[in-house]
Amino acid sequence: MPLSKIQFKPGVNRDQTNYSNEGGFYECDKIRFRSGYPQKIGGWLRYGIFELLGVCRQMFNWITTASDNIMAMGTNLKLYLEAGGNLVDITPLRVTYTSASVGHDTTDCFQTSNGSNIVTVNITNFGSATGDYVTFSGSTAVGGIPATELNANFAITKLTSNSFTITVTTAATSTVAAGGGAAIVAEFEIPVGNTISTVGYGWGAGVWGSGGWGSGAFTPVVTLQRDWWFDNFYNNLIANIRNGAIYIWEYDSTFTSRAVLLSSLGGAADVPTEAMQIMVSQGDKHLLAFGATEYGSATFNPLLIRWSDQDNPEIWTPLVTNSAGFIQVPRGSRIVRAIPTRQEILVFTDGTLNSLQFLGTTDVFGIQELSDNISIASPRSVIAVNNTVYWMGIDKFYAYSGRVETLPCTLRNHVFNNINYEQSDQIICGTNEGWNEIWWIYPTANSDVNDAYVIYNHLERIWYYGNLARTAWLDSPLRSTPLAAARTVANSAQSNLIYHENGVDNGEVNPPLDIDSYIQSSDFDLMDGDQFMLTRRIIPDISF
Repeated sequence: MPLSKIQFKPGVNRDQTNYSNEGGFYECDKIRFRSGYPQKIGGWLRYGIFELLGVCRQMFNWITTASDNIMAMGTNLKLYLEAGGNLVDITPLRVTYTSASVGHDTTDCFQTSNGSNIVTVNITNFGSATGDYVTFSGSTAVGGIPATELNANFAITKLTSNSFTITVTTAATSTVAAGGGAAIVAEFEIPVGNTISTVGYGWGAGVWGSGGWGSGAFTPVVTLQRDWWFDNFYNNLIANIRNGAIYIWEYDSTFTSRAVLLSSLGGAADVPTEAMQIMVSQGDKHLLAFGATEYGSATFNPLLIRWSDQDNPEIWTPLVTNSAGFIQVPRGSRIVRAIPTRQEILVFTDGTLNSLQFLGTTDVFGIQELSDNISIASPRSVIAVNNTVYWMGIDKFYAYSGRVETLPCTLRNHVFNNINYEQSDQIICGTNEGWNEIWWIYPTANSDVNDAYVIYNHLERIWYYGNLARTAWLDSPLRSTPLAAARTVANSAQSNLIYHENGVDNGEVNPPLDIDSYIQSSDFDLMDGDQFMLTRRIIPDISF
């Protein structure tokens, strides 16, 4: 009998049963479709020899007028810049103490114990917690520990309000009660953040004791994972921690400066002390805060949009002589995300979609509601592609290209019936534009971290899925291929950067490993199922 040609529909469909999806594909992992035919996805390779401290949640790429190709990366522990393969720590400082600091004297603050590589640091009321970071400089050698090992960056282990410990490489050769000299400078970084979000009630929920003794069983305590937002204001980087302070890194060709509070710049006025998200309206050069403390108040308003004076990101006082101002989103309970598009800035609340537009009048910006009764899964589950915005809701996918539409999805049940909604803040979205793909990476029901993905090919309008652990994704035209972040194999509290679509193997590890990928069709009949046949061979048309 001659060979029979079996033609399968492109894409994967799990919203139908295995039998009812005859003529289609039902299961897969690490594959994609090209011109309707399946093939293995591209490999990936670790970028650089460095590791990031903490879990990386956000990346941002820009090029300066001096042609520096810079990428900002925010983890729950640090704020980094990368340029030319070099990593620079620009984490903002909380406070700096020296020997002249009244009540916080650093003179001879190091205490060693013979045979131990744990050093006790005695600084009165230093103000940091366990896990926070400090950088020392100006110390001399103490107890056989070289000065180069003391003049470094350390994670703090807190003992009391007046002392903490750090760990060095070399064990002390003698016990010294107080050493290091009078020139020691101690730079304490801003407090570290959480790797995941948690919600609890009453005493002991979240960070130990943060619920408040006697606060009652129904007092919620929410600790959010540390998320950063980035944008560039000309050559400078603007950054903020979600629901936190706004920082600026002023371009420095030597990359030796740290980010500082925007409010610390000379002439700064009424900068919001908290912002959910910052963004630069690049066409008119206003810095916007979506969800912010109210003007003249310390009260945080989750629906308030404030903006700075044009070309002056440090000036937020609304005056008739400048363009600073504010506006309220009309409905919803909080702003979840703002994303720029070609003609407007889309502002998502937890239930509405709004359009913010630069008016060029005395009102500066205006807002109008586009749709209600929508949802958004997480702040980073939305992406703009070719003037269309796609996002994941809590139970379906959406698209906006002038009007909001539900995006037909053949994997809807497969995805939304298997998500850990308690960790929905981790859901990320990014493009792989070389393959016309939009990736959503999310935590499955039994996982506290991202471990699965679903892809929408917006050119062929098909879906496929698989398993992959990534915490951030960036498909920048300034980089050769998409760049992702993932927890390191050896230490989940650290991150690697990974170039995707690079080779054919899993290059996160050395030596690289083969990538296991497969695709399986739904069950189907030969000859309409009315004959029994012995299949002797199959000639697959698939690229691996």
